[in-house]
Amino acid sequence: MKFSSKIERCQASAMRRFAPAAARAEERGIKVYHLNIGQPDIRTPEAYFEALRGFDEPVLAYAPSGGLNVLVDAVRGYYSRLGVELAREEVLITNGGSEAMQIVASCLLDDGDEILIPEPFYSNYQTVVNLAGGVVKPVPTSPEEGYRFAERERIEPLIGEKTRAIMITNPGNPTGTVLDRGELKMLLELAKEHDLFLICDEVYREFVYGGEELLSVLQFPGYEENVVVIDSCSKRFSACGARVGMLLSRNAALMTQAMKMAQCRLSVATVDQIAAAALYDLDSSYFDATRDEYRRRRDLFVEKLERIPGVVFARPMGAFYVMAALPVDDAAKFQQWLLEDFNDKGETLMFACGEPFYATPGRGRNEVRMAYVLNEADLSRALDILAVAIERYRSGF
Repeated sequence: MKFSSKIERCQASAMRRFAPAAARAEERGIKVYHLNIGQPDIRTPEAYFEALRGFDEPVLAYAPSGGLNVLVDAVRGYYSRLGVELAREEVLITNGGSEAMQIVASCLLDDGDEILIPEPFYSNYQTVVNLAGGVVKPVPTSPEEGYRFAERERIEPLIGEKTRAIMITNPGNPTGTVLDRGELKMLLELAKEHDLFLICDEVYREFVYGGEELLSVLQFPGYEENVVVIDSCSKRFSACGARVGMLLSRNAALMTQAMKMAQCRLSVATVDQIAAAALYDLDSSYFDATRDEYRRRRDLFVEKLERIPGVVFARPMGAFYVMAALPVDDAAKFQQWLLEDFNDKGETLMFACGEPFYATPGRGRNEVRMAYVLNEADLSRALDILAVAIERYRSGF
């Protein structure tokens, strides 16, 4: 039997690839600290569950394909507080930010078309682009320069006749890079001059740790036809299991095309939309407290990681990830060993291997992405285990 060449170009998820090995370790009684996936342990706001308990319709019916008005309007209200006024037809509710990315890629790409993406990037972007028949054209970065990439002279030479979009995450996953207003303006100008879309994944908008503005590319006038924003409830409200995201754009032609896919998959879960709408009533104190918590975790993580000899990384300024090069030959081999042959006092850890976060062959082999989404005690212990493991691994076990 033959499979699609598109799916065969895709790799297993960097975040979930070693889940079976982790499960086997836990069955053996080994405690595994999960730094591999951005699943916050911050409590989901009670407003979500209150709305779930309050649902009393006699029939659980399909929602409209574009989303329930109660949620669409809640999202519009959130953006209005950022100074962005959106019409209902400029907001499309999706099954998480992941589906929003899939819809955009499917609307923009023919076979062989390219999207420019700074690497390392969220590894699932590669899968989304591959399945749409496209190609990721990487914009190389490095930890030594803080993973900065937003320079015209770095990006413009990569734009070719097959380029359809530039895609960024701000704040960055996996690097924690935060773009400033000037860098975003340059990217918007570049997109407009070359008749491209600028796709901005903004799901970590609130998580910035240096007092930066809470920016959206939707705040810049004059680029309405070029801007696409991916957003989600998952990270902002610690509601990953709700699977409620959104695609936002003032480009009417794009939103018309996107609706075709939304209608094909019928709708996002009705009850989750109703519950998610309640999250947008939270005041700014919720975000202030959450941001402070992640800042403390970031500071602890950086302090502990700096003590491990041979580790190379850049201090993240936003989101809740660290991309780091470890002093090992192959992160995947090291991860397998951590889960199958190693433990420190009955405990080990799991990360996301770095190679799938790159499109350039050979890059990322000894790199990992780690999420500081656990409490401070667990983060501290996980990094102590990492230090012991690296020393033992390098000495031949």
